[in-house]
Amino acid sequence: MSDKKGNETYSIDNLVDVMRALRNPDGGCPWDLEQDFKSILPHTLEEAYEVADAIDKDDMINLREELGDLLFQSIYHAQMADEAGHFNFDDVVHDITAKMIYRHPHVFGDANANSAADVNAIWDQRKEAKDQAKSSALASALEGVPHALPALLRAQKLQKKAAKTGFEWTKAEDILDKLEEELAEMREAVRQGTMEQKADELGDILFVIANLGRILDINAEEALRQCNAKFEKRFKGMEEDAKLKNQKFSDLSLDEMTRLWINQKQKERRKS
Repeated sequence: MSDKKGNETYSIDNLVDVMRALRNPDGGCPWDLEQDFKSILPHTLEEAYEVADAIDKDDMINLREELGDLLFQSIYHAQMADEAGHFNFDDVVHDITAKMIYRHPHVFGDANANSAADVNAIWDQRKEAKDQAKSSALASALEGVPHALPALLRAQKLQKKAAKTGFEWTKAEDILDKLEEELAEMREAVRQGTMEQKADELGDILFVIANLGRILDINAEEALRQCNAKFEKRFKGMEEDAKLKNQKFSDLSLDEMTRLWINQKQKERRKS
């Protein structure tokens, strides 16, 4: 197939064929033939983060490429599953299409939704119905949260599952009180605790903060990603300011660095 300029264009079927060729024992790629689900998993996670990075940077050219890389990861896993007789890429496409139709009765059925809140309510109801159908085979209300998720995101999903049983604080103020309690325990661990105790208390603090984000309807993982980006931007700005003054950043005192940091924050306020 060609586009209007006569350039050859490829379809999803072509990409599936490429994957099959790479995994073909007769003339395929030696590296690809050695891979399995676990060895490819780190690449899958990396591609997902690269998609997020392109979105954060509003880089549409890079986003196009990264989405292709992530799509290829799905095809890669589906090809290995097909080889093992589990399912193929067509099955994956069928299942996700059926799921989206089921989860959107306000588009593909008779349900009504006049706002994003209505849509979220329908989505949760449909998802919960599916979850309840599986629950009889599950040992715990916390089942179904993937271990491979980023820790903060997994914490919030675990907390959401627990909340459905009634095990949760209902007010942010209660969680802030708990946070203060955990901070006091951390101070004690810093004074005289072992490294294992300090790590344990730090985990407790992060878990409580994740719960605070959930109660406030804030994605803790995304909030931290944005904070990381903000820190990176400010720090690079500090380095640039030092360079403009012919100063080596690492030679500055902490007080001088702090002044540069404050200057970066002031620049941000002036731009907002």
